[in-house]
Amino acid sequence: MPNRSARPLSAQCVTVAGLFLLAATVGRPLAAADFPAFETRVIDPMCGNICYAVTLADVDGDGRQDIVAVTENRVLWYGQPEKPDGEWKKHVIIEDQSDRDNVCIAAHDIDGDGKVDFALGAGWTKIGTLQWLTRGKSLDDKWSVHFIDKEVWLHRLRFADVLGKGKPQLVISPLNKTRGDGVRLTAYEIPVNPRSGRWPPTVLDATLNRMHNHWHIDFDGNKSVDTLTASQEGVSVIRRDGDKWSRLPLARGASGEKPEAQGAGEIKTGTFKSGKRLIATVEPMHGEAAVVYIGPRALTADEDATKPAAWKRVLLDDKLKRGHAIWCADLDGDGNDEVIVGHSDPGPGTVKGPGVYVYRCELPSEDKWTKHVLDDGGMATEDIAAADLTGDGAIDIVAGGRNTHNIKLYVNRGAKRSP
Repeated sequence: MPNRSARPLSAQCVTVAGLFLLAATVGRPLAAADFPAFETRVIDPMCGNICYAVTLADVDGDGRQDIVAVTENRVLWYGQPEKPDGEWKKHVIIEDQSDRDNVCIAAHDIDGDGKVDFALGAGWTKIGTLQWLTRGKSLDDKWSVHFIDKEVWLHRLRFADVLGKGKPQLVISPLNKTRGDGVRLTAYEIPVNPRSGRWPPTVLDATLNRMHNHWHIDFDGNKSVDTLTASQEGVSVIRRDGDKWSRLPLARGASGEKPEAQGAGEIKTGTFKSGKRLIATVEPMHGEAAVVYIGPRALTADEDATKPAAWKRVLLDDKLKRGHAIWCADLDGDGNDEVIVGHSDPGPGTVKGPGVYVYRCELPSEDKWTKHVLDDGGMATEDIAAADLTGDGAIDIVAGGRNTHNIKLYVNRGAKRSP
């Protein structure tokens, strides 16, 4: 089942000056009759000391997405039940088979056998090991771990065809630099024999610092995959022109005096029904602000992809503490994406959290966003993913916790996606 919430964003190159328009914000959450209700289900009350990451994948091949979670020493998957109110059965993929701590994961059929595999980043603060996982003879057996490479501070990874080879590469982003002027955003090609072959690396960029996350989209409408980054330098797009790479700064993000108070830490993209696009961020890294940048409609094939266009900055919330997860999805079925945000520590606002919130744009005003609280205090959010997990056409939300040690599913009981 595809993740229909992660729709691609294509945009024109932008002028930096156009990004720093101040906008009105919302404060405390407001009620809205047409916003869907969410039913909270605890998938696992104690998955580990920390749930570092969650993702969605059809592990058992039944056509339905399962929940996959990464803890400090394990990778787990929870099988989706046949009935909506059934139990999500817990399975162990690996346990104590990688360097502590596991930190990031991505699903892909790496060996081409028609079954999903996983790439995993582990030992991230000291060693930085990159590996991939293959299943055993049965789904009850432990999976095998295959080494790819080492990159100290390895923090995030995703599959995308950034090299234009016709099949995805594994793209990694370390948190801190280990050599040169910045972190090495690197794409690894999957070899013919991924178990024994070398995964050739290509460095896409090495100019950024404190890169907390990245996201892949066709940014400029040229039908190639680009990379949006959230780093100390703010929001940037890394683009390919033949065999050359360039970085375009889009927004500086937070502008504090110290490096840890600068830039952005989380990044995802979304769209409005009108065709306008948005980039959603948490600013700075582990910061207090949820922000969106609203841009023009998507490009058509005959438009100039390099024509400058201004993006408007809108502050959604500045009362988070350790904001650590963001996602864009159309939760109410009106064709416009909402912004889902999670933070892991209690904040200073009326709703202290930690928790999971949804911000909905009250169009036609792009400056007015309503805050809806899904969880206040019960989810110290470390990661979020969203997709239709129940098969009813409505997008559901999965979150994994840090200090709460848990995994929750927020089932969307409201409107279905509009045609």
